[in-house]
Amino acid sequence: MRKFIWAAGALGLASAFTATSVKACTTVVVGKKATTDGSTLVARNEDVGAWSKHFYVHQATSNGPTTYVSEDNGFKTSLPKTALRYTSTPDGEQVNGQWIFGESGINSENVAMSATESGTTNKKDLKADNLVKNGISEASMLDVILPYIHSAKEGVQRLGQIVEKQGSAENNGVIFSDKNEIWYMEIGSGHTWAAVRVPDNKYAVIPNQMVIGKLNLKDSKNYMASTNLVKKVKAWSQNKKIKLAGYVKGTVNYSKAFSTNDKTDAIYNRPRMWDGQRILTPSKKQSITKKSYTLFLKPDKKVSPAKVGQVLSSHFTGTKYSSYGKWKAGYRPINVPTDVESHILQIRNNVPKEYAAIQWLAMASPANSVYLPFFYTNISDTPSQYKVDGDYQDPTNTKSAYWTYKTTAMVVEAYKHKKFIDSSTGKKTDLIYKDVNPTKKAVTK
Repeated sequence: MRKFIWAAGALGLASAFTATSVKACTTVVVGKKATTDGSTLVARNEDVGAWSKHFYVHQATSNGPTTYVSEDNGFKTSLPKTALRYTSTPDGEQVNGQWIFGESGINSENVAMSATESGTTNKKDLKADNLVKNGISEASMLDVILPYIHSAKEGVQRLGQIVEKQGSAENNGVIFSDKNEIWYMEIGSGHTWAAVRVPDNKYAVIPNQMVIGKLNLKDSKNYMASTNLVKKVKAWSQNKKIKLAGYVKGTVNYSKAFSTNDKTDAIYNRPRMWDGQRILTPSKKQSITKKSYTLFLKPDKKVSPAKVGQVLSSHFTGTKYSSYGKWKAGYRPINVPTDVESHILQIRNNVPKEYAAIQWLAMASPANSVYLPFFYTNISDTPSQYKVDGDYQDPTNTKSAYWTYKTTAMVVEAYKHKKFIDSSTGKKTDLIYKDVNPTKKAVTK
């Protein structure tokens, strides 16, 4: 525990986000016609603190356990005996022999899942349909969904059935993809959810906020929702003790009904959408103080995994809002020191099935890490450096991939305002804040 406190203290900006670290992460999704090679891309920064993460392969089985009980909150559900092989990035220590917070992975059917983007909810929503203490949560979600689905849409359906029947312990955004499509799903209350198919030619950058707007549930190819959602929201809107928003003439605006859009969101959430859209669609000039942003946009240029990595590494890079520079207004950036891993899940269409999936993984904060492409997720094992046991290890232990990259972040963060001399120009520069040719040599002042 002492080592954990030392590590967190060394992370500079970490303390600025301690109070809201539970509501963390940033998601990026890109449809196949918006990418450079026709792949679907789903990605997310996992932001929680300083404990380590692992990368594992879970083997397929035809005789697996038929009951799952979460060691995190007691959530219990039945499972099929047959489970697909899948990857995951769980927390560094097991809880009573169980891996928790699997977060991201791809199964042997080339279906990817990222869970979760923690959401916010309003008081009226909770009055209408409160969260369930021992319902499904982020800690167990990947392990009870990903091994049992064969398409992105099936992932939404399986998770949706569990939420409706057993309840959810949290408000979350969840991403599913296969080679054909991406579905983004939001759990807005204890038993309600909605999902939208990401347009093939567009992308979205999603913060910790419910962002799915008006639902067209007659269009089942692009929208899904929990049973009788419209009737429930209508009833809740007419209940004088609840007065839930979001219902208008037979339709539901999911974000208005279940999310928040307040002063906290203006600092913590909306600026991240602005930053991601600034990078991917620079032709669209917008103010960082807008009260709402279009969810799905077309990129100015086709998007590669490297470009997604640039978004997830951004701290308002190159702007006056940069947290490594002036940090004007103190907006919460996409990349923060409390990131513990960042993943880009790529499902390709131009190669044989057995080579289609790539899990790009950057341990710790992506701004100070490297995205390694794990070709391919039909692997049977992962490198030993990604499975080193123990959560609060010595950060100088180079046998651990996580602590190697986390230590790099600690060193860089400590000097983020240090001025350097660019030997090629003789001028002072901040190597982190400004874009500098990486081939140039620099020395400390």
